[in-house]
Amino acid sequence: MFKRMKEDIASVFHRDPAARNTLEVLFCYPGLHAIWIHRLSHWLWQHEARLLARMLSNFARWMTGIEIHPGVKLGRRFFIDHGMGVVIGETAEIGDDVTLYQGVTLGGTSWGKGKRHPTLEDGVVVGAGAKVLGPFTVGAGAKIGSNAVVTKPVPAGATAVGIPGRIIVKEPAEELGEQSARRQEMAEKLGFDSYGVTKDMPDPVARAIERMLDHMHAVDKRMEGMCRALSELGSDYCAKDLPRLDDHDFDILKSDSVAPDTGAAPVDETQAKY
Repeated sequence: MFKRMKEDIASVFHRDPAARNTLEVLFCYPGLHAIWIHRLSHWLWQHEARLLARMLSNFARWMTGIEIHPGVKLGRRFFIDHGMGVVIGETAEIGDDVTLYQGVTLGGTSWGKGKRHPTLEDGVVVGAGAKVLGPFTVGAGAKIGSNAVVTKPVPAGATAVGIPGRIIVKEPAEELGEQSARRQEMAEKLGFDSYGVTKDMPDPVARAIERMLDHMHAVDKRMEGMCRALSELGSDYCAKDLPRLDDHDFDILKSDSVAPDTGAAPVDETQAKY
């Protein structure tokens, strides 16, 4: 038991830079208190002391603002940051090294018996205000963006953002390198930079612009081939230069691409939190 408690305290220091010393963590982190009380209430639940377990769970809710049903299965080094408004339903299952921020709901979508709540595998991060609803699995290392509403499975390592949740899967490294080079080449040709967010912080608007750049690159290559063919036939149709696009034409796009997306899930814990 004490080993698990020491692990929990260490996880606070690992994931919250605001933690200064052990006494502060012990007395001032309601997420930690809620988890420790839940372990006792879960033991009572498993030993058929259901009413006492629910009363203890309700006491933890009153003390911390965090509601964890006694039937919930929690993994090791689970961390709830701030915690106010967190609700975790009876049949939810949470793996190791999972992080939840304030206002998160792991809820159900039916009144039937049986599995009704989500399963979060190891290393999942759920941003502030997110709702994960239904008996599906969020894969290991996945991230749920702040205020997202997710009602379908999330693959391991993916990110879900927006309402309803949109799944963003990272591209393979070898494909990403080639595509990034092409997109950068086209962006420089147009005279603006569409990469206002990093590749580690998926933004649906930036992703749409990236696809446009891919398409424009393909069209540009096709036109170059047609011009070469026409030149070989003696035509001077392609001799004229295309009009240059000025930077100010893309000021709006540039500002849109760097604006923060409230539905996007950040890559690390700090970004997911806010």
